[in-house]
Amino acid sequence: MPSNHFSRREFLKRNSLTGLGVVLTPSLVAKTVEHTTTAPPFSLAEPPALMGGKPVRTKAWPTWPIWKPETDEKQLLEVIRSGVWSRAAVVTEFEAKWAETVGAKRSLAVVNGTNALITALMQLDIRGGDEVLVPPYTFIGTVAPVIATGAMPVFVDVDPETFQMDPAKIEAKITPRTKAIIPVHILGLPANMPSILAIAKKHNLVVIEDACQAHMAEINRQKVGTFGDAGCFSFQNSKNLAIGEAGAIVSNNDLFMDKCFSYHNYGNPFGMASGVIGAGTIIQGNKQRITEYQAAIGLAQLKRLDAETTLRNENAAYLKAKIEKIPGIVPYKLYGNVTRAAFHLFPFRYKKEGFKGLSRDTFLKALSAEGIPCSKGYATLNNMPYLNDAFQSKNFRQLYPKAQLDFKNYVERNHCPQNDRLCNEEAVWFTQNMLLGTKADMDEIANAIEKIYTHADKLLSVK
Repeated sequence: MPSNHFSRREFLKRNSLTGLGVVLTPSLVAKTVEHTTTAPPFSLAEPPALMGGKPVRTKAWPTWPIWKPETDEKQLLEVIRSGVWSRAAVVTEFEAKWAETVGAKRSLAVVNGTNALITALMQLDIRGGDEVLVPPYTFIGTVAPVIATGAMPVFVDVDPETFQMDPAKIEAKITPRTKAIIPVHILGLPANMPSILAIAKKHNLVVIEDACQAHMAEINRQKVGTFGDAGCFSFQNSKNLAIGEAGAIVSNNDLFMDKCFSYHNYGNPFGMASGVIGAGTIIQGNKQRITEYQAAIGLAQLKRLDAETTLRNENAAYLKAKIEKIPGIVPYKLYGNVTRAAFHLFPFRYKKEGFKGLSRDTFLKALSAEGIPCSKGYATLNNMPYLNDAFQSKNFRQLYPKAQLDFKNYVERNHCPQNDRLCNEEAVWFTQNMLLGTKADMDEIANAIEKIYTHADKLLSVK
């Protein structure tokens, strides 16, 4: 979750309206926000809101997740009234429709995107002693699964223009221990999969796509998540397809998917229904099953996903064209083969020299005061204490040489200067729900940034 400049009350409100609570409590069903088709009168002469001026925007933004009782509740209520709540036919239906949506042969629903990655790693035989290449510009949910298997995460720096793992930096990080690459389509922008796949093939490496933020994104008309050995998705509450908590694995490899199914059901044989006992457990497993009512929520959300993705892309392109003209604002860049992005987040780089030296923190405060929610995004993931905590565990100390677990040396080996610059100085995000507004809403974002640019010298005095 991005660290937006909301009040704690608003933050809790936005994140408490999850799945079933929204459905069963009519008072919590968010009302559709009405938007005007044209922006209100705007003047650059108006002082910044952070200094007492009138904010550019005072209206609410589109809420998320969206729930429409008249169209969304029928199947969910049928499931609840049936008493069949554990994994059964509705989960199977959701899996089939998700596989069809992304263009994969098979899909398996699991409890969240993090455990989708754990399951995929385990069934592709990634274990202790192995190294897995990951980008540093991502959520902890990418790296935690690597550690959970006992493998060692190795960080590959990013291309700051695209925010993605830089293929040109991959081969320098490959060692005899390297067994897999996890490219992350972070922010909903596709990674450079053709280049990454070519390197993986050359070095005989497994590729697991973290597409947790990239529902419906495409490279050359092919959906992300279907390029590697496996693709993993998240349906957490903030995601573009929101269930509250859930995830999925997709693949065209039947044997791999059979093993994933067994693993997610305690290691019992593929196809065994939940709750069946006495058939014999065949592999090491876990319990990763989702419920029937989660699947019903997912099916309702899936009906709108394509149209919402189109709207996000249209508004992102419109907003990018407006703000890239402002000095000091450098919007995301898509690789030339990207035919569709997901825009779970709209990112740009903030160059303070274009704003007379105004710090990013003050820029964010000023933008928030103008009624534009924003975030500086991720902190550096490749030097956090969780890594050292793992290295000091009994398992890691038994699996790896002492020198490899020296945290100071590890941080030096995994230094990613481009990522440092993004995290500590430049990155700014807008959340995906903002892109579900109108062109007038995008105008207000651009107007707010231009207003801050115009008054940057005055804002230098703000502490």
